[in-house]
Formats: sequence, structure tokens, C-alpha cells
Amino acid sequence: MTTISTTSIAALKATTSSAAPEGNDAASQMARITQQIVKLTQQLKEIADGSGSTEEKQKRAEMIQEQITMLEAQLAQLQRQQAEKEQEKQEASAAPVTGINKPSDDRQIDIYI
Repeated sequence: MTTISTTSIAALKATTSSAAPEGNDAASQMARITQQIVKLTQQLKEIADGSGSTEEKQKRAEMIQEQITMLEAQLAQLQRQQAEKEQEKQEASAAPVTGINKPSDDRQIDIYI
């Protein structure tokens, strides 16, 4: 009977991230996560061809599916954070300029006639 332990999961994570793009920016993190999802999906497909009982195959498939679900959640979170940063950049660049050819509290002239 073959069991998948937490050490094999850690080894799987190490092997999937070794060929991934380096860097900590959002784009490289998303690329790494996407590569991990692709590899886990491939492993999920290979379970059916592997040896072992149906019960063992189902357990392995469930564990891989849980990992894929967690990675998809991380990917969605990174995408959401990147979208928020882009929106903040757009809002900052679209902010109205005050004081230049537009009155502001510190640049007003009182004229009395």
C-alpha cells in the first residue's frame, strides 16, 4: 500500500518550484503557481494509469485536487492584489491637479471693488 505523506508533498513542492521563474514579484509568483497547477494536473491524469488499489488512487487524487484548489486560491488572491495595485496607480495618475490654473484654498486672491 502506497501512502502519500507530508514529506512527499513537501518534496513535490520543492521539485515543482525548482524550474519555476525566479523573483518575488506578482508575475513570477503567478507563473510558479501556474506551473505547479499544470504539473499537479498531469499527475492527477497519471494516477489512473498507475498501480495500486482504487481506494489508494482515489486518496492520491483527492490530495492532489486539494493542492490544486489551494494553488488556485493563491493565484486568485495574487491576481486580485495585482488588479488593486493597478487600480490605485490609475486613480493616482488621474487625480486632479490643484493650484495650477485652478483655485485652491491657499492660492486665492480676494478682490474688493
